[in-house]
Amino acid sequence: MDSEEETFYDEFDSGNESRRADDAYDDDDDDVLVEAESSNSTKRQTEMDEYPFEVLSTDEIVDRMVDSIRQVNIIMDIPETTARILLSHFKWDKEMLMDSFYGGDQDKLFAEAHLINPFRKPAVVNGPEITSPRSTSDADTEECEICFMVVPSPMMTGLECGHRFCTQCLVQHLTTKIMDQGIGQSISCAAHGCDILVDDATVMRLIRDSKVKLRYQRLITNNFVACSRLLRWCPSPGCNNAIKVHFMESRPVTCKCSHTFCIGCGENCHEPIKCDLLRKWTRSYNGIQSFNWISINTKDCPKCNAPIQKIDGCNFIVCRNIHCDAEFCWECLRLTNSHFHCSDRPKNVQKEAEKANAEKEAKYVRDQKLFYSSRYMNHKQSLKFEEELYDYVERKMKELQPHDVPWCDVNFLKETVDILLQCRQTLIYTYVFAYYARKNNQFLIFEENQRDLEIATKILLGYLKRDITPENVADIGTKLSDKCIYCDKRRKVLVEHVHEGYEKNWWEFTE
Repeated sequence: MDSEEETFYDEFDSGNESRRADDAYDDDDDDVLVEAESSNSTKRQTEMDEYPFEVLSTDEIVDRMVDSIRQVNIIMDIPETTARILLSHFKWDKEMLMDSFYGGDQDKLFAEAHLINPFRKPAVVNGPEITSPRSTSDADTEECEICFMVVPSPMMTGLECGHRFCTQCLVQHLTTKIMDQGIGQSISCAAHGCDILVDDATVMRLIRDSKVKLRYQRLITNNFVACSRLLRWCPSPGCNNAIKVHFMESRPVTCKCSHTFCIGCGENCHEPIKCDLLRKWTRSYNGIQSFNWISINTKDCPKCNAPIQKIDGCNFIVCRNIHCDAEFCWECLRLTNSHFHCSDRPKNVQKEAEKANAEKEAKYVRDQKLFYSSRYMNHKQSLKFEEELYDYVERKMKELQPHDVPWCDVNFLKETVDILLQCRQTLIYTYVFAYYARKNNQFLIFEENQRDLEIATKILLGYLKRDITPENVADIGTKLSDKCIYCDKRRKVLVEHVHEGYEKNWWEFTE
């Protein structure tokens, strides 16, 4: 192993391109940031007590990645850059790599990882024989295998597989892979038919553009996080932190940037439902919306069950579905050859009763879909409107400042909005949970908790929208504080009851 490979990861940069300048904030901003960070730390600590996790910076992630590489480097006695590619091939699972290395065919292992075995330099790579570089009559010149130009040998660069290229072409090849195709951890040789990967040290030695270097290193770091079962990037725009957990579950976590998300899927917090139920709902929601429109605006043909929309005209309908042409009454959906007026008594009472029961059941299913999807959308729209309350309370806080109202007496307004949005976010997904959950005794308790939270959230919103003046700010602050505590308590009771049901297998879900 040469010295370049030994020191390569010592200078490995995190690729963090969004570091903020030290002089970007004044003293007042620092005070606000300290206060916000204190509040956010308290929230994180509360979540960590229920579900342990830690927030890692990009530099800390890189340190852990480099530690893994060096452990493999020491144990297996292979170059660090080779260790990194092998770890990437095994999804950064060191144990699986060790088992395969010491318990299997090493030549096969390196071939599957698209590497040259460092313990053996084979004469054949991927089939075609690797011979000495094609040379011209001039012994000091060679032909590039990309552009086929004959250039002086000092302008050529060789890879582990034996293929050689002019440095300019190889740099362009690497830059295109990194910047245009977003490939970092698996850049293969540019020669036709060769799939041997270019090692990290070679890439960083050839690339001179700092932006390309940062991009390359960031891609490697992203691969490390993406392959880890217990790591996930914070999805907030501009944030370079990742969350590490001890076990993966559909739980909310809060990053240092204040963004709260589900560690299981990376989406916004969706308690009390799990990630698989959210994916199921997301896939079917558009279908439910279409179903709602069809249910409201159409009726099924009594003969072929094709949905029919009546735009205008009389109640005499002819189905235009192929091979059907049934004639029926729009009001009662009976075929016109069986009655002349809707008031006629049906001749087959049992058949009509069975049909009525089937229609009643279908109507129940339709009403269920309409109810839960409409409530889901209503709460989602309310959340969107209530997010604008931050601007409202900020204006109100500024209006109260000239009246010598202490900051602590108006800061409760922002905390109230925080609690309100958390409750609304939970209410959104309670209707997804209720849509799929089978009805049992525990579900009745869930519905009571859901109803209590809805009422408490509505009351809290009403208090927040009251006209706040310097004279009544203290009184409203006390009432809002009480309502916030009650709302947050009701939300936690609902969520904890659902999680307890998951643990004790109370819940069954329908298709």
